[in-house]
Amino acid sequence: MSRWHKALIAASVGVAASAALLVTSSTPGQAEASLVANYRCTGGIAGAGVDLEARMTPQVEAGGQMYVRWDMSYKTDGREFGSPGFFPKGSSLALEGTVDISGAWNGRLLPRGSKDQPELVPGQYLELPEGLSDQGSIKRSGKVRFKPGALFVRFTPAKGEVMVNNKTDVEYTGGWEWEYTQEQYNDHLNDVQKTSTHGEVAKLQFIGTQVAYIGRRAPGLGPIRVLLDGHPVTDPLVELGKDRSGKPVIGTETQVVLWESPKLDYGPHTIEIVNVEDKPAYLDAFKVTTGEVGEPPIYNQATCTLLGDPGAIDVTIPGSTPTNSPSPTPTDSPTVTPPTDNTPTNSPSPTPTATNTTPNGGSNDGGLGHVIVMPSATGTSSGSATPKTTGPTATKYYKAQVAKTPKGGVDSGEAPDRETRPYGLMAALVMAGGGGGLLLRRRRAAHAGGVL
Repeated sequence: MSRWHKALIAASVGVAASAALLVTSSTPGQAEASLVANYRCTGGIAGAGVDLEARMTPQVEAGGQMYVRWDMSYKTDGREFGSPGFFPKGSSLALEGTVDISGAWNGRLLPRGSKDQPELVPGQYLELPEGLSDQGSIKRSGKVRFKPGALFVRFTPAKGEVMVNNKTDVEYTGGWEWEYTQEQYNDHLNDVQKTSTHGEVAKLQFIGTQVAYIGRRAPGLGPIRVLLDGHPVTDPLVELGKDRSGKPVIGTETQVVLWESPKLDYGPHTIEIVNVEDKPAYLDAFKVTTGEVGEPPIYNQATCTLLGDPGAIDVTIPGSTPTNSPSPTPTDSPTVTPPTDNTPTNSPSPTPTATNTTPNGGSNDGGLGHVIVMPSATGTSSGSATPKTTGPTATKYYKAQVAKTPKGGVDSGEAPDRETRPYGLMAALVMAGGGGGLLLRRRRAAHAGGVL
């Protein structure tokens, strides 16, 4: 075999290797990135303070449909939103974020989500929504910046009634004793609290719109005074040994509504019952009622402050290009504005409005079809990921979704520019071929004992 034949074989190997490298480096992807915003929430259901983490992920699909999703999580175990009171199953924890959008489209998306809660007692941890999401439609191509903004947290109590008789929830003075009654008297949960001492008090703090004192009527029982929010409300007293007409009872009645408050404004209240004589008295339970609440009560609302500047995500929108507009140029990956430190800002969070504004000055090719999307557990599709970091927060980046699909290519690919010539590749192949031939010639000379 001649030395030139071997050099040609070596050059062919270099060509194959170079071709394989070209295929690997030209894999396209979808425009997707994410960043983390941190919030400090105080007041209402947040109490002294709750830290939240929101991972914002914008997604753009061909045709100009854009989605924004926030994945929410508590940052510190043991510091979660807490139930403000006793509520039946069905209360709702709702979160609403804001995403300011600028560039080829100017406006705001409002990712929203809610989570129904089980039956609650005061201080019980509330479950966060799986995610917040919103979407919009844009016909204009170009670069769009997504920047997280304010976060709003609201709790809406469920309508219904809750019976409260747990000793950890009701405050008793020392003269009360717990009695287990089995099923003999049909008391609530088959137990009662009993006292026979003058001046003994049982007290419940609750949040709701009505409350009732549940107990027994029986011969020989003494009178009870009821106080609501610190003020006596029973005149005359509640006579436990008499029926509603004032006649002495001859048998034992259980789970009787002995006193019920009028309708109250939703909020914190206190009920107290006081035994006014040295005669027996029973407390079976307090019944706390929450009426229909049209809007989330301000009392429960937490105020959340964005910690520092989390940065922003720039994404090229492929979309539909207007007739007289130039074709968009896709980028290899979204860019990000780096975040600053997590110092709480002193400016209050703006209050969101329910009105929709038309972006881009009312232009038909830039309008948003605003649709609220409830959270779901479905994942988002993504292309090949290239990990980067933005300050203290690790962020995953994805190659941008391209605007056109070449004939015969993959669905998300773009045909190479027709005006671009692979001069660099051609030079590399020539050098690889020459180098391979030179190496074979040296080896042949070495075997022959000569020098090349």
